[in-house]
Amino acid sequence: MEILAFGVQADEKPLIERAFHGHDEIRCLDVFLNEDTAPIAAGHEIVSTSVNADLGAGVLEILAAGGTRMVAQRSTGFNNIDLDTAGRLGMTVARVSYYSPYSVAEFAWTLAMAVNRRIVRASTRTRDFDFRLHGLMGRDMHGRTAGVLGTGKIGEAFARIAHGFGMRLLGWDVAENPACMELGMRYVPKDELLAHSDLVTLHLPLMAETRHLIDAAALKSMRDDAILVNSSRGGLIDSAALVGELRAGRFTGVGLDVYEAEAGLFFLDKSLEAIADDTLARLVTFPNVLVTSHQAYYTEDAVGQIVDATVRNVLDYREGRRSENVLVPRG
Repeated sequence: MEILAFGVQADEKPLIERAFHGHDEIRCLDVFLNEDTAPIAAGHEIVSTSVNADLGAGVLEILAAGGTRMVAQRSTGFNNIDLDTAGRLGMTVARVSYYSPYSVAEFAWTLAMAVNRRIVRASTRTRDFDFRLHGLMGRDMHGRTAGVLGTGKIGEAFARIAHGFGMRLLGWDVAENPACMELGMRYVPKDELLAHSDLVTLHLPLMAETRHLIDAAALKSMRDDAILVNSSRGGLIDSAALVGELRAGRFTGVGLDVYEAEAGLFFLDKSLEAIADDTLARLVTFPNVLVTSHQAYYTEDAVGQIVDATVRNVLDYREGRRSENVLVPRG
């Protein structure tokens, strides 16, 4: 049986083909799943999708009509999937509940240090043989305060790095992580964390309760010279409100690996097109903002674990087993 995999990156393709070898035939497509591409899946019982796939009701209806019975998403997040519709259609949906938290935590730190030490500006200058230091002054992280919103596996990994830098730790989550508390983290209300943190980092899932968690009011409560990093989900931040604060000259730096309207943009080459998204177009123009294309998870270690888990999810579906990765069980 052939499995159809949507949204496969060139670096990812050999890992997927190697992992499925000996189990199933798999065809990898670089196009993303949406209403226009969903008919391609006709005749495929199992499809695998990427984090930016559109798995709303309309797409699921098309897949089901074409004979698809299982969706294996290659990500932890699943806010792009209409689970109720999948259940009504009798489709099994599985995700990857765990992969290397270090990939994302380390990249979040890369963003933080890049904006703090003006690395992009410095690199651009030296390519033009401009070796001046004017405008490149950063700050020591040692002795400053890191605020971690979301202290699960990734937040904990970030906190361990911050602890290594010698930072004070503030945390906010629905449940306290004992490992973070052993590092000296103090759990406080969100407003207190935002008001007292030099560095704020987001490591939360995107749900109705967390959408625009960092809204206009939250941004105004942050320090003028704070650093804000988001390597989780774009919808956690009100992007338009963030542009407003940046226009006012606030924040030492902002590092964004995700954007709330990234679907249809991220993972694609748009360099020869006019970008209709005025908010994103403005964000990338600020000298203290660094935007990357949802690559925090993109290490050999993490992608390898994601692919291996996807293979297990497919085998579990075939054998009628159910694991912690199953979001909608077999109908």
